[in-house]
Amino acid sequence: MFTKILIANRGEIACRVILTARKMGIQTVAVFSEADRDARHVALADESVLIGPAPSRESYLLADKIIAACKQTGAQAIHPGYGFLSENAEFAKRVEEEGIVFIGPKHYSIAAMGDKIESKKLAGLAGVNCIPGVNDAIDTSEQAVEIAKGIGYPVMIKASAGGGGKGLRVAFNDKEAFEGFTSCKNEARNSFGDDRVFIEKFVEEPRHIEIQLIGDSQGNVVYLNERECSIQRRHQKVIEEAPSPFISDATRQAMGEQAVALAKAVKYQSAGTVEFVVGKDQSFYFLEMNTRLQVEHPVTECITGLDLVELMIRVAAGEALPLTQADVKRDGWAMECRINAEDPFRGFLPSTGRLVKFQPPQESMFASDVTKWQGVRVDTGVQEGGEIPMFYDSMIAKLIVHGKDRLEAIAKMREALNGFVIRGVSSNIPFQAALLAHPKFVAGDFNTGFIAENYGKGFRAEDVPHSNIEFLVALAVFVNRRYLNRAASITGQMEGHELRTGADFVAVTLGENGNGQSYKAHIPEFNDRTRTGTIEVGNNSYRIHSETKFGHVRMVGTCNDKPFVAQVERGTAKKPLAIRVIHNGTQVDMMVLLPYAAQLHALMPYKAPPDMSRYVLSPMPGLLVEVAVQPGQKVVAGERVAVIEAMKMENVLFATADGVVGKVLALKGDSLAVDQPIVEFA
Repeated sequence: MFTKILIANRGEIACRVILTARKMGIQTVAVFSEADRDARHVALADESVLIGPAPSRESYLLADKIIAACKQTGAQAIHPGYGFLSENAEFAKRVEEEGIVFIGPKHYSIAAMGDKIESKKLAGLAGVNCIPGVNDAIDTSEQAVEIAKGIGYPVMIKASAGGGGKGLRVAFNDKEAFEGFTSCKNEARNSFGDDRVFIEKFVEEPRHIEIQLIGDSQGNVVYLNERECSIQRRHQKVIEEAPSPFISDATRQAMGEQAVALAKAVKYQSAGTVEFVVGKDQSFYFLEMNTRLQVEHPVTECITGLDLVELMIRVAAGEALPLTQADVKRDGWAMECRINAEDPFRGFLPSTGRLVKFQPPQESMFASDVTKWQGVRVDTGVQEGGEIPMFYDSMIAKLIVHGKDRLEAIAKMREALNGFVIRGVSSNIPFQAALLAHPKFVAGDFNTGFIAENYGKGFRAEDVPHSNIEFLVALAVFVNRRYLNRAASITGQMEGHELRTGADFVAVTLGENGNGQSYKAHIPEFNDRTRTGTIEVGNNSYRIHSETKFGHVRMVGTCNDKPFVAQVERGTAKKPLAIRVIHNGTQVDMMVLLPYAAQLHALMPYKAPPDMSRYVLSPMPGLLVEVAVQPGQKVVAGERVAVIEAMKMENVLFATADGVVGKVLALKGDSLAVDQPIVEFA
């Protein structure tokens, strides 16, 4: 067994590998860019080596620097994680030629399966069901349009070296095929250094289901059940679960056997995943094989009790698999939510910056042995006070839960999301909460088009209504009363002018355009010593108990003897006197006032924000890579104005109305802040 390994990656997957290596008694070496100097994976590793500037093409994608770091530190093996060089056959070959063990499949297996075009040909020869399409690389946009018309719309345009939603577009007509081909080619070149693109038929109303497998150097391969990955936004997975609520045992076995046959055909060893598209009738077709560890591997670990990273390390060290197909179990239900740094209320645009607060759910977080934790698990590469840089992907953490069945897993996930505190950057937690509460998701009635069908016009606060807004009012009043009691207990107050706490309050919700609904609240009894009080709102009574300390955002307690987890905090940057309550994806800002103060507050005039309609504003932090207009130029609605790059994705800004450009306020290469003006119209 190895005594020291190097992790050629960053973020949560680097931390994940380090935890298993530590459990196995193996020392670890982290590599890092300038942007990751203070990152969590660097702090966790036994040693660390700086390999270059922030852009991945100058650091994490440089094989020479990674191999040099391995030799410098005496590491015997390299774990590539996922992304970056994990599916680069040349890198794996170089590592082997340098006398270092690659903790992954052999380079010839990566070359055979990592190439999306060649893998389809090999899959067909191995007897795996394949989708109709053209498997040869396409050279021009015009050629792409002709091929797409020949196959029949809709078609999927895919980069041969793509992955993680990069270099992938769905086209429903000639225009989309033409533009999608160019975008795929550019994204693939920038992300993977390989701009080959091919086209295949897009199966409508499909399920995306994948089979996890593991093979060793003795020729043994087993499949570790399936993962349901159909909840996707723009081909990027959002929620994954295992098992699938859709497929039958017979389909599971057939898919698993085909995946194993394909793996054996290329002499596959290590962990890998075969992805299938599954129709309504449970017919299934090969999509691609990922010759690496998947982001969503924890849900498989939950239901099988296996540590996939440990199995990868042992197989790479020459050990045989410790289990047969008959030994693979399926225990309970697991679910994973990807917590991303993006703003769901602004079109899911990336959100970078400092994590002012980062407090994941407490249960079993950062467990040292992934096979022993119970209930809730958090895999992350960040920590409070850390930075979410613009140079890499948007993932903050993976939140994983395990329950005895699917409904219990959903309930646990909703509670865990309620307790996940993130401040400083926006996150997609409200969107995750909305998905988990959607009746069709709860029923397991969905496909890969679920998000597009239900949130095709974007995501709004109205899309995640709370079932009991009065409960949120009661929480705000309860917390406000506790703060008042503390203030009233301060000694030395002027006689006759002491602060007195009343029993009647008015909670006024605060919207973007001023005041909202008012709720009268009465407190018939409150015991500050036992942290218990009864709050009457409308015709309902809420007996609340919570031991949560002052200043803590996560509030845990009981309401009418039922447990709850919510987030309650006093004061925000824009509303310093408000109390913010977040629960089940709903966020409400409230002023809790005495009745006479509420009457006066209602008379306060509303100050409208300044009119910025003449400006094109940056909707997110990022790098301005193109300004497509000039002063004096006439622009029509829908015309391209600028392109911003953040977290490896290009975001194009379009004019929302006809006009004439007055000034260009930012230049190509500028780093932009949120709402920074780029172009002003005359």
